[in-house]
Amino acid sequence: MKLPIALLLSTGFLFAQKFEVFFPASAHSGPITGRVFVMFAVKESPAPIEQAGSWTGQAPFFGVDVDQWQPGRAAIVGGGVLGYPANNLKDVPAGDYYVQALVNLYTKFPRSDGHTIWAHMDQWEGQHFTRSPGNLYSDVKRVHLDPASNYDVKLELTKVIPPVEVPQDSAWVKRVKIQSALLTKFWGHPMYIGATVLLPKGYSDHPEERYAAIYDQGHFGLGAPFGFNEKPPQNDRQKAGHEFYQAWTSENFPRMIAVTFQHPTPFFDDSYAVNSANNGPYGDALLQELIPYLEEHFRIIREPYARILTGGSTGGWESLALQLYHPGFFGGTWTFFPDPIDFHRWQMVNIYEDKNAFYTPGYSYMVPERPMMRTAEGQVTQTMRQMSQLEEVLGSHGRSAQQFEAWESVYGPVGDDGYPKPLFDKRTGVIDPSVVSYMRDHGYDLTAYTKANWAEIGPKLQDKLNVYVGDMDNYYLNLAVYLFEDFMKTTGAHATFDYGRPMKGHGWHPMSNAELVKMMAEQVEKNKPR
Repeated sequence: MKLPIALLLSTGFLFAQKFEVFFPASAHSGPITGRVFVMFAVKESPAPIEQAGSWTGQAPFFGVDVDQWQPGRAAIVGGGVLGYPANNLKDVPAGDYYVQALVNLYTKFPRSDGHTIWAHMDQWEGQHFTRSPGNLYSDVKRVHLDPASNYDVKLELTKVIPPVEVPQDSAWVKRVKIQSALLTKFWGHPMYIGATVLLPKGYSDHPEERYAAIYDQGHFGLGAPFGFNEKPPQNDRQKAGHEFYQAWTSENFPRMIAVTFQHPTPFFDDSYAVNSANNGPYGDALLQELIPYLEEHFRIIREPYARILTGGSTGGWESLALQLYHPGFFGGTWTFFPDPIDFHRWQMVNIYEDKNAFYTPGYSYMVPERPMMRTAEGQVTQTMRQMSQLEEVLGSHGRSAQQFEAWESVYGPVGDDGYPKPLFDKRTGVIDPSVVSYMRDHGYDLTAYTKANWAEIGPKLQDKLNVYVGDMDNYYLNLAVYLFEDFMKTTGAHATFDYGRPMKGHGWHPMSNAELVKMMAEQVEKNKPR
């Protein structure tokens, strides 16, 4: 019987599009809980899974959760599944595509706070699911897709991402990885933290000598601090690292030890070096387990004056936070373009007063969208709404391992379901005032924390704070720094601020890494007990 068009439309039989994703027992023997992705690309190389998942939106992709997914059973990615940048499969334009599927595996965590959650256990890849060991992916298939036609594409996950290859140690660079008892207890699962250590010239020749330490913070990475690169450079980025190698190993360069931490969490590639309700006691793990281990095994001076902090972006926030939270433990920070340090400027959003993260307040008609990212010239390249949609596709329940949900996992409370409680709804932008209050009251707004505790911490912060951020930071991070500086001007703490005008974007440094180390060495020498 031929059905009427109206009935075909109402039942969804007309123009149905879907992908069926399978995996064989030979690739993964047991059931899988995780998130399945289908990625699209118009170019054959690189592979779709290497092109998709970024904010640029040049390679559309779609994601759906799977729970106890069995070998041989189909996971359906079809109509109604949210994608990025396309909202639905029907929004993908007709054309020829290279498509590929991948599943990001989740681990069960029976946490000590009473919640049991599923999230991705980092495999020392820094929460990059497209290269995380153990994740399954399919061959690339070339298909023609048309939203005006039915299609049913089958993809089989037969390949497994191999383990991470950790770089070999050298005479200069050593790597450490230890199991944290504190974090293992919290997560109910073995948890690891680590460090990459850069040794000074003459370290092995002077076994009696102890050295000041620079803790250089940033996103997860296994490279040496400050980009130290012994090999001849192949590009401009390697050139800077090789120039630093030449300075570090020269005769008249300060003799210090440089350290980067590795502390990925199930929610992000970095814990922000603080204790939090969702991530657990990472701050305690770093200060009570990792730093003592490093000071014991690498002849580091165990005194506050000899512990210097630095970092940019994520590492900028944590370098400043560690100095403020532990003013008597560290001897100074050189903080670069930090993530929002005053929540009156959560990038462009004032989370204390704004009702919605997506809209600019005060407009009745033609309400402007809130920007999230810009060029140094001011051209908006990403909005808050677009970034939120990206995170929503990458992972439900705060598991995107992207920026907004990383902040929620660090600063925010645990939701009733055991996952981070969102600051704002990722579909509507509506801000939750209870989450705002929690973040402020628990000291994650660094300006508010500093004001509230200045009588106690102020005397220990004299001449220890140095903050640098471009006046046109691509993520508007300079706005929060202005507010922090306004307060610091009232304290007499001799904090320094530099915005590098004009048009300095995210990543701006007013000095080379070699010059930075020399400034730190002067700070150590100035505060060294006589």
